[in-house]
Amino acid sequence: MWRLEYPWLLAAAPLAWAAYRWLPPYVQARSALRTPFFDTMARLTGKSPTRPGVAAGAGQLWLNVAVWLLLLLAIARPQWVEPPLTHTEPVRDILLAVDISQSMDSADFQDAQGRPATRWQAVRDVVSDFIAKRGDDRLGLIVFGTGAYPQAPLTRDHATLSLLLDQTAVGMAGPNTAIGDAIGLGIRMLDAARERDKVMILLTDGNDTASAVPPPRAARLAASHHIVVHTIGIGDPQASGEDRVDFDALQAIANATGGRFFRAGDLTALQEVYAELDRLTPQEVNTLRHQPKHEYFWAPLAAALALLALWHAVAALRMHVGAGKDRGSASWT
Repeated sequence: MWRLEYPWLLAAAPLAWAAYRWLPPYVQARSALRTPFFDTMARLTGKSPTRPGVAAGAGQLWLNVAVWLLLLLAIARPQWVEPPLTHTEPVRDILLAVDISQSMDSADFQDAQGRPATRWQAVRDVVSDFIAKRGDDRLGLIVFGTGAYPQAPLTRDHATLSLLLDQTAVGMAGPNTAIGDAIGLGIRMLDAARERDKVMILLTDGNDTASAVPPPRAARLAASHHIVVHTIGIGDPQASGEDRVDFDALQAIANATGGRFFRAGDLTALQEVYAELDRLTPQEVNTLRHQPKHEYFWAPLAAALALLALWHAVAALRMHVGAGKDRGSASWT
């Protein structure tokens, strides 16, 4: 689409006519020789004296008008504006922290077809579906057992994130559970992010048995860094040792950071938890629009210069031809 950056400058077009109509003609001062026999010379040459001034023909007048209008058009800056380009940027980072300790291999869940499935298989399927629905967010993945490890950095490449999730296996991070260390690692990863909202979703089926940083202290640090931690507990709170899930500790972590605690006892409940989290953290993006512009002020400017150059070239050629004819006439006389 063509447009002028300063179209109001075209209102100055009538100024050329006003200057021509009301301003006095420009007279160039010249030196003169006074002679007492001027009238006799004029009579002998057959020429009548005229007053000095500017004698512009019709061609010169139209040239001036054309050059003036072209210069105005150049100053108004003609541009070719391309269709707008739209770019979206996320305003929220979501970090998924999932427990892959040995207890996640317990086959007390059922898949969508009702067949027995391990806790990890159910969690992996639900988390994969959650990732697929969050196309406009930056997502990251932490896995933890005896230690906590960044399986995937915060990214919008959700295909790679899903692939890394599929390649995660129970026991990769050790047999124990380090909830506090997982929160601490999440704080470091989210601190490096620049997004406005920072959310961590932590899922575990056990209690903290291996952290260097106790979960309550890690939760207070997360709150001081403005990170919301939602916690999900699966498993049996009546079990003993590593297999016992500590719902009270997960509830305390969520309360300390302004998050929510969820309890999921089966696949359906787990799906409902992630659906609720999807509602709690709706997708939100900043939309940036940009229209590329190409400047063409040089085109009318070049046309004005070309007209002036052509006019002067033609005038010089005519003077050269006229001088040649005068010399030819003088030689015959």
